Amino acid sequence: MNFNTRISLIVLLFVSLSISAQNWTTHRNTDLAFRAEFLGEPKSSVQKVPTDIGDIDMHMTSDDTVEGIYMSIIRSDYPEGTMTNTKTALDGAVNGATTNVKGTLVFDKEDRFNGFPGRKIKIKAQGMFLYMNVYLVDDSMYVAQVVCVDDKDNDPLIDKFLNSFDIIRVKKD
Repeated sequence: MNFNTRISLIVLLFVSLSISAQNWTTHRNTDLAFRAEFLGEPKSSVQKVPTDIGDIDMHMTSDDTVEGIYMSIIRSDYPEGTMTNTKTALDGAVNGATTNVKGTLVFDKEDRFNGFPGRKIKIKAQGMFLYMNVYLVDDSMYVAQVVCVDDKDNDPLIDKFLNSFDIIRVKKD
């Protein structure tokens, strides 16, 4: 094993140990049917958001414990039967997020989660990056998202948080 490989393995080990040593706690919200790991105690809020189909409630659970990194889970419930075209709904989420932050799409990957359609995206905007995993579950849209400043891009905490998200009580084949 050469010197550079040894150094890389040592750095990877320290990063892995520091992530697992942090105090992650599982936040379970049975009303909104999700769970995710947060570093701090997440705050919850609800706000009315105007859409083409009327106002919807956007439930947000968020944590900004780590300086320069904002983590949140969002669930928005739409009127029954309005989310029948999943591609259009997911395209709207991607395009809306990109437009809202006046950013540029870095990547946009199709995904499936517990059998439900979704997208994993990354947007570059001025001074920040936005990571979003978006999933449609019947007439609800779930978003696990991280907003970070430029120098926190690719921080291991981002993947740890996004990968901790789980939808509970609903599974589809």
